Amino acid sequence: MKQKLKTHKAMAKRVVVTGGGKVMRRKVALNHLRRNKSPRAVRSMDKDFPLPASDTRRIKRLLPYAF
Repeated sequence: MKQKLKTHKAMAKRVVVTGGGKVMRRKVALNHLRRNKSPRAVRSMDKDFPLPASDTRRIKRLLPYAF
């Protein structure tokens, strides 16, 4: 029998896979030095953004059961 594949827990906490197969991530540097950032910048960092397609192959290896 083949072994089960393990999920990379750190990556599973950082990204979300949508129903269509897109990998969504958060913007970086949201909480660091937040009082110096404009409210507009903070709001833009609060949204989820799709991961580039070039990184999805590596993510599929780290999250084998997410796709």
